[in-house]
Amino acid sequence: MRDVRSLLFALYQIVVTVVWASLALVMFWLPARQRFNFISIWCRLNLWGARWICGIRHRLIGVENIPSGDNVPPHIVMSKHSSTWETLALHMFFPPLAFVAKKELLSLPFFGWAFALASPITIDRKAGTDAMQQIVVQGRERFRQGFWFVVYPEGTRIRAGTRAKYKTGGARLAIALGVPIVPVAHNAGYLWPKGTFGKRPGTVTISFGKPIAPGDKNAQALTGEVEDWIENEVARLGVPE
Repeated sequence: MRDVRSLLFALYQIVVTVVWASLALVMFWLPARQRFNFISIWCRLNLWGARWICGIRHRLIGVENIPSGDNVPPHIVMSKHSSTWETLALHMFFPPLAFVAKKELLSLPFFGWAFALASPITIDRKAGTDAMQQIVVQGRERFRQGFWFVVYPEGTRIRAGTRAKYKTGGARLAIALGVPIVPVAHNAGYLWPKGTFGKRPGTVTISFGKPIAPGDKNAQALTGEVEDWIENEVARLGVPE
């Protein structure tokens, strides 16, 4: 039954993606934030499908740690990346988000075309050390437009229950722009795992930590502080019920 539900959800995703991406292309003329708000409805539709088709629900911890208000400057969100679920869900809890992603994603049919209109920060990984400069330049423009950033410090999705070396790019961006980091932990990878077709019903817990300001920390120290919070919280959350 789990595989049947996962197949139905995959078909649902295909239909929603083709329809919503096509609509998004028609909206290319809208200002960046309005265009993003329209495109992000696609994320909510996918989460709705995951809930009612696959039985994946969620609960929140630490919502009070998310800065809010008209005068709050943009922040950088650094999250554990073990599932597609959190990529969709982060849109529900934060202001408009610009994801740092490899530029190759933009060439994917429908998804990539719409993603390009959602104002991501795209990098050429072959650029080496110049990639950081690409992020900073684009980041300043996204900040000007009122976007927050999302950085996955491990660089790619990893299997739930494991960890990879945290890269310092997010911390260096926070230091360069002088903005705090909001750390995010979750256990979605156990229900919607990387590289696996089947999805398991249950309740994802997503936890938001208090913002961590760069202060006078260097990139290694700031990254270490973020990593300690995220990994300790992921361990505390454990496997979803």
